[in-house]
Amino acid sequence: MSMRTDDFDYNLPEELIAQAPVEPRDSCRLLVVDRKGSEAGAPLEHGGTVEHRIFRDIIDYIEPGDVLVINQTRVMPARLIGRKAGSGGVVETLLLKRREDVDPLGHVWECLVKPGKRLKPGAQIEYRAGGAHAPEGAPVVLTAEIVDFVTDSRGGRLVRFEPAGCNATGEPRTLDEAIHAAGHVPLPPYITDYEGDPEKYQTVYAMKEEHSAAAPTAGLHFTPELMAAIEAKGAKFAAVELEVGIDTFRLVEEDDPTQHVMHTERYHVSQEVVDAVHKAKAEGHRVIAVGTTAVRSLESAFDADAPVSDPAVTARYFEGRGDGADTLGRGDIVVRENATTQLYLMPGSTYHVVDALITNFHVPRSTLMMLVSALATRDQIMDAYAAAIEERYRFFSFGDAMLIL
Repeated sequence: MSMRTDDFDYNLPEELIAQAPVEPRDSCRLLVVDRKGSEAGAPLEHGGTVEHRIFRDIIDYIEPGDVLVINQTRVMPARLIGRKAGSGGVVETLLLKRREDVDPLGHVWECLVKPGKRLKPGAQIEYRAGGAHAPEGAPVVLTAEIVDFVTDSRGGRLVRFEPAGCNATGEPRTLDEAIHAAGHVPLPPYITDYEGDPEKYQTVYAMKEEHSAAAPTAGLHFTPELMAAIEAKGAKFAAVELEVGIDTFRLVEEDDPTQHVMHTERYHVSQEVVDAVHKAKAEGHRVIAVGTTAVRSLESAFDADAPVSDPAVTARYFEGRGDGADTLGRGDIVVRENATTQLYLMPGSTYHVVDALITNFHVPRSTLMMLVSALATRDQIMDAYAAAIEERYRFFSFGDAMLIL
């Protein structure tokens, strides 16, 4: 029977959608799913077991020599609320990516705009200090002009931005300073009333440069203290960067998920990460991805035509697959710098690098539901989600976590 998008749907009570993070970060709940089953866990209907823990207990499941791969990207203040010049109508702009192919100086961005119907090429927008919370009379810090439509993107526009006025030192604002003065961190659409610290939507290990429109949310649960304790146990952290796009929230609208066109994201996998993976695999330890963006980075960095390493890089429980490096005698993880990926993992896909995954609970009918169902099985994931709902776990970006072993 062919796979359908409906296979990845489930009913979630609205009150289980987390609207704010817990404090401290590592005090959220952790659902531990063991694909092969453990003595400590409660059995799932379709194989494997679950345990109900607290996130900081994750250290109990991490072994010396394991490598935890984190995505160190930082979310930019990509949500801008302004007014259309002339009419004064409110305009919402979401920065997606700089289009340096259009403007080498980086002033042209690909954006989503609302209301799209009123924002045609030539339209002018003004943004004030404080953005959505700007008081009456706040100075204009950023201006924009709609340059063009974006093909095959509902609400997509090319927008040219120019900074306005001076910064606190009296110097003319840079574009980045203007965006910071007017912008807000863009929370997912299902978080409707959060007015807390925007840093809670950043990981504690995020880099200084801001490239993402959404957070790698599995990492939000880590504290510096927990990371230090994990390292003290003999495990290691290695960092990739994948620039998370807003399409990460997009649902699969096609009935046949294989017809869905996956969005493109930019990513970087360093030699340090490649070496850490090789060392862990050679010594019989695990590569644990912290979040689906780390999965996409690592699995995208697997080159099926690269010379095979010794031992062959193979994901746990995916040994012997027809397209695996251990079967073909070729394929390895390689360095990727400033690369792009449209990797789309779904049941039937082979994992090559990732042995275990730390992740949040995902939106129904999303590509992320399919990604986790490729690591475990679709039935195991749906059983685990049913157990989480029954136990009143908190879902999505500010919610609780899952560990798939």
